[in-house]
Amino acid sequence: MGEVTIVAIGGNALVKENGRDSIQDQLEAVQETVVHIADMVEQGYKVVVTHGNGPQVGFGLRRSEIANEVAGMPMIPLVNCVADTQGGIGYQIEQALINEFAKRGINKKVATIITQVEVSPKDPNFQNPTKPVGSFFTLEQSESMKKEHPEWHFIEDSGRGYRRVVPSPRPIDIVEKDAIKLLIESDYVVIAAGGGGIPVVKSANNTYEGIDAVIDKDFATSLLAEQIEAETLIITTGVSSVYINFGKPNQQVLETVTVEETKQYAQENQFPAGSMLPKIEASLSFLAHKGKRVIITNPESLKEAINEKAGTHIIH
Repeated sequence: MGEVTIVAIGGNALVKENGRDSIQDQLEAVQETVVHIADMVEQGYKVVVTHGNGPQVGFGLRRSEIANEVAGMPMIPLVNCVADTQGGIGYQIEQALINEFAKRGINKKVATIITQVEVSPKDPNFQNPTKPVGSFFTLEQSESMKKEHPEWHFIEDSGRGYRRVVPSPRPIDIVEKDAIKLLIESDYVVIAAGGGGIPVVKSANNTYEGIDAVIDKDFATSLLAEQIEAETLIITTGVSSVYINFGKPNQQVLETVTVEETKQYAQENQFPAGSMLPKIEASLSFLAHKGKRVIITNPESLKEAINEKAGTHIIH
């Protein structure tokens, strides 16, 4: 059996640029991305795909608000927006992969699992929201929306503008992990834990209830990788590699680094809290739970990165 590898696709990778954020634009971005995933499958890897949904959840929430304001339609809770985007994006990735396999003559089945992820209702992030969702706005736009919706929170996101933030509790269990394992064992390419999973809380009598939040997809992916005993975790992002001293004259690319070196760089605040740090923390968590290696790169470098010719590789 080939090596089980999880590939996390960022939600922003599916929205190429402002003004190109329609469902058709998203499909075209998905079709470009799955080419690189198919390359990995062709090499014999057993692939599980996860994906982000930050921009898409933001769009869904805004559509709900406009429909409520204009036509009195019922508001869609955040947890349902997460479920809706998980299904919609999962459908596009699944179909694009099936079609790409057909083009190449690859006999491979694909399945999307609508995935619930357990969180703690006592997680401090419910009191201090940190997860960016939706589009980027100017300071003036964010202040205007804040006046209209005083309960909303905004942060400046890595110099790219202001985004709304919502609660982002840490995941503690993947509810459908056993089903995902069975599909992998049956030689499926599996799409799971989309958008970090649908956040749910568990009661004392083992029943679940949805809760409004968006789980960071990198932490959910790391936990899923741990629970299905994947060997490699690949986190895709907007850059081909991780850097230290980013944007400075002494900027340096990280090619292969150890866990201890990575921890040291994190302590030196080399990784921005709003972008690269969660990916590093998720990577270290996976490697602390029997993971073999982590690769951080952009989608177009996947084929080279899996063959150790691109990307940042974090190893023991």
